[in-house]
Amino acid sequence: MGQCAHVKDHVKPVKPNTKGCEECLKSGDSWVHLRMCTECGHVGCCDSSKNRHARKHYETTQHPIIQSAERGEKWRWCYVDNTYID
Repeated sequence: MGQCAHVKDHVKPVKPNTKGCEECLKSGDSWVHLRMCTECGHVGCCDSSKNRHARKHYETTQHPIIQSAERGEKWRWCYVDNTYID
């Protein structure tokens, strides 16, 4: 796990906006795993999913940090630093 200067400004106490990938729910598509933006609560599908909505959310908003939205997982990831965060 690495260091990330973005944690200070981009990790906020947010709740997930939906119980599934926001875009996939709208389109009726499926996902593999879910990730939540730690800045705004957007829930998107992971890079193993065909639509990669969590990454697309980052590319659109520049919100750099996601965390797993899977039960029992506590990790976070910074897209800018390309690293897991403690």
